[in-house]
Amino acid sequence: MTPTQDQREWPDDLKRCVDFHGHICPGLIYGYRVALEAIGLMDLRRAVDEEIVAICENDSCAIDALQVLLGTAAGKGNLIIKDYGKNAYTIISRTKRRSFRFSRTERYAYQGSDQQIYDQLSGALDKGIASKEDQTALKQMKINDLLSRPFRDIFTTKEMNYDDPLFAPLQPSEPCALCGEMTMTGKMEVLPDGRRVCIPCRLNLIAV
Repeated sequence: MTPTQDQREWPDDLKRCVDFHGHICPGLIYGYRVALEAIGLMDLRRAVDEEIVAICENDSCAIDALQVLLGTAAGKGNLIIKDYGKNAYTIISRTKRRSFRFSRTERYAYQGSDQQIYDQLSGALDKGIASKEDQTALKQMKINDLLSRPFRDIFTTKEMNYDDPLFAPLQPSEPCALCGEMTMTGKMEVLPDGRRVCIPCRLNLIAV
C-alpha cells in the first residue's frame, strides 16, 4: 500500500507501534501517548527485563504501544492486565522508584479545526450510512486529533505511592493427576484425596 502523507510523517517510534500492532487506530494512540508521557516523566529506557511494570485496566489496542515503547510483556511478567474495562494505566519504574497512573475521566470530544466535517462524518456513522471512505476519514481525524492535543486534555496524571511490585514467579511444573499435562505448581489445586490437578480439570469436576 502506498503510504499517505500522514503515514510518511509519523515518528519512527509510532511506526514501530503500528508495525507491531498491524494497523493504526485511536486505541493504539492512547497507549502511545501514555508511554511517551511516562518516558518523559521518569526518564525511562525500554525495559530489558522487569525494570518497568505496566498495569493496564483493559485489554485494548493501547497495550501494544506500551509493549513496544516500554518493553512490557506478559511473558516477562511486567505487563499486568486487570480487565476492568477502564482506560487507565499505571506505569511503574523500579529503577526510579516512581509510579504514575494515567486515566481518562471525560468522554472523547473532537477538537480539530474542521469540526463541521467531523460532525457530518460522525452523524453519518451514527445513522449507519457512513461509507468505508467516511469511516476511514473519521478514524484518521480522531488519530490526528489525539496525536496533536496536549496530554492533559486526554489523560489525568497522578503520581502514586511507590510499592515495589512483585517479580514474575518462577515455579516448577508437575503433571496434573487427571490429564497428565505439565502445570505450574502454584496454579494447581488439591483435591480432597490429595491429588494435585490443573484448573481446567478441577472445573470439569465441579461441572459434573
